[in-house]
Amino acid sequence: MKKGMQFLRAIFLYVLLWCGLCAPALAEVFIGKITTVLDGDTVLVVREGAQQAFMTVRLAEIDAPEKDQAYGMASRQSLIDMVLNKQVRVTTQAVDNYGRLIGMITLGELNVNHAQVQHGMAWESSRFHNNKPVLALQQEAQQNRRGLWAGADPVAPNIWRKNHAPLSAQPVTQTPTAIPHQAVKKSDCDKRSCAQMKSCEEAKLYFARCTANALDGDRDGAPCENLCAAEKSKKH
Repeated sequence: MKKGMQFLRAIFLYVLLWCGLCAPALAEVFIGKITTVLDGDTVLVVREGAQQAFMTVRLAEIDAPEKDQAYGMASRQSLIDMVLNKQVRVTTQAVDNYGRLIGMITLGELNVNHAQVQHGMAWESSRFHNNKPVLALQQEAQQNRRGLWAGADPVAPNIWRKNHAPLSAQPVTQTPTAIPHQAVKKSDCDKRSCAQMKSCEEAKLYFARCTANALDGDRDGAPCENLCAAEKSKKH
C-alpha cells in the first residue's frame, strides 16, 4: 500500500514539474517588431532583445484566406497596413504542428487578430466555432459586406485547402526552442545565395523557412542585408 501511494505521489509531482516547465513555452508575452507579413494570419517577428532572431507567429482565433484564394492577397495587405515594421505585443498560446507560435497580436489598444475579422479579411476559427466575441465581429462584417463578404459565396480557408493541393509546409514533430520554422520541401529551398533572391522579403522568408544560413554571412540573424539596404534606398 505504501509503495503504491509513493508511486502515485511521484507521478503527481512529475506532472506538476512537467506542466511548470511547459507553461512558459506555451504562454508568454513579449514585444517584437514585425518584419514580414507572409499572409493574412501569419507574420515574422523579431523579438526585442533577441539579436534579430525571426519567429513565425500564426494569429490565434482566426483563419485568413490563402494567398491563392479569393481575397487572399487583400487579407495579406490588410495585415501589412496594420502591423508591418511596427512594434507589437505578442501573447503566445501554443506551438502548432508546423512549428509556429500561435498567439494574439496587439498594437497599442488594437487587437490585430480581431481587427482582421472585423475588416472582413478572416474567419473566426475556434475548434467548435463558439468564440462569441469574434463571431459577433464576423457577423457584423458579413452584414456590412466588408472584405471577402462582398464576394459571392466566400469559401472558408479550411474548406478551400481540402479542395486544393497541400501547401509546401509540412508538420514538424519537435517543438522549436528558439526560432520556429515552417518546414518546406527540399525543392522549395533550392536557392543558396542572396544573388538568387528576387527581394528582401523573399530572402527573409527563405531564411526563416529553410534555415538558409548562407544568406546570413555575418551571422547577425539578418539575411541579405545589402539587398534589403538597396531596396530601402530605392524607396527613399
